[in-house]
This record gives sequence, structure tokens and C-alpha cells, in this order.
Amino acid sequence: MEAVPMSEIALVNPDTLAKPSGFTHAVRHGDVVWLAGQTALDAAGEIVAGGIVEQFRQALGNVVTALRAAGGDPSRFLSVTIYLTDIPDYQAHGKEIGAVWRELVGTDYPAMTGVGVTGLWQPEALVEIQAVAAA
Repeated sequence: MEAVPMSEIALVNPDTLAKPSGFTHAVRHGDVVWLAGQTALDAAGEIVAGGIVEQFRQALGNVVTALRAAGGDPSRFLSVTIYLTDIPDYQAHGKEIGAVWRELVGTDYPAMTGVGVTGLWQPEALVEIQAVAAA
């Protein structure tokens, strides 16, 4: 099996997102974009104030920002994985979270998975979103 030349792989780190340390926000190869897990970090590297809805908005917005910087569009998500520290809290705010999804992505849903976890990289993070998209 031949290795893919680095010249065919684009590493994308938008200036509007917090500077990554030990990862790349988006990696594009051909017409596929792999998006690193995003928490609710603002551009200054701080988790946004508020609860699960505000954190979901910021995390999803970060994923969309990285995708657009890699030449993609959120209408072309193939899969999205959402890591949650409190599934009942997420479920209790489902209508609000759905409204955020429709605002930032649209009315279509890709293959999705929700995973309950005991913690995320930033202790105050409630949600992390990772995705793959067609560009």
C-alpha cells in the first residue's frame, strides 16, 4: 500500500479558532474533511459561559468554522459524533439544541452518534463535537 503524499493532505487551522496544541482543527484529503473534536472554546481559549445550549452552539460553531476553512459546507456532513458529560441535561434541552443545529447547519441530519463520557479535555466542557464531511 502506497502512502499518501503530504502534498495531497491539507492541514487547516483557522485563525478565528483557539490555537491548537497537539492536533489540527481540520484535515482535508481529496473531497473529505476530518474535523477534530471541538469543545466550547472561544477564540481566546476559554470555555463559553452558560450551560449545555451555549456550549453546544460554540462547539458546533467551531466545527463549522473549521469545515468552512477547509473548503467544506455543513450541509455536507457525513457523520457527527457528540460527546456529552451529562446526557439527561442534553436531552432536557433537545428543542433548543435542535434550533441551534438548524440555525448553523440546516434541516438535514447526517449519521450521528451521542456518547456519554465521564469528562472532556477541559474540565468545564459539557460537550465535544467531532465530524467528517464531504467537501
